[in-house]
Amino acid sequence: MTDIDAASGRPVATTNVHILYAMHLVAPFTLWSLSLVAVIIGAFVRDPVRGTYVETHISWLLRTFCWGILWLVIGTTIFVLSIVGIFLLWALWGILTIWYIYRVVRGWLRLNDHQPAP
Repeated sequence: MTDIDAASGRPVATTNVHILYAMHLVAPFTLWSLSLVAVIIGAFVRDPVRGTYVETHISWLLRTFCWGILWLVIGTTIFVLSIVGIFLLWALWGILTIWYIYRVVRGWLRLNDHQPAP
């Protein structure tokens, strides 16, 4: 079933957002470079879907990326500055990776159900 944009009466295209979700899902295994590319692409594909539920998904991915980077920088700084923390840094990165993947999967499932991002 195709969703129709209420303002223009045209179908809402979700293909680009599915690609963005796939890029974000693979990003932890590419040293996060793919997520940076996905955020930049998301900025370009945002205008055609402005005002639809699809726009919330682009915002969701951007917030996920920004919060992930923020916690990565803060956590890495704190762990590196403490001698014991250096040995536990892998745990921080693992927790952040699991959180990141959880948010991407959660948003992607809502996109498949034609619902706005949480």
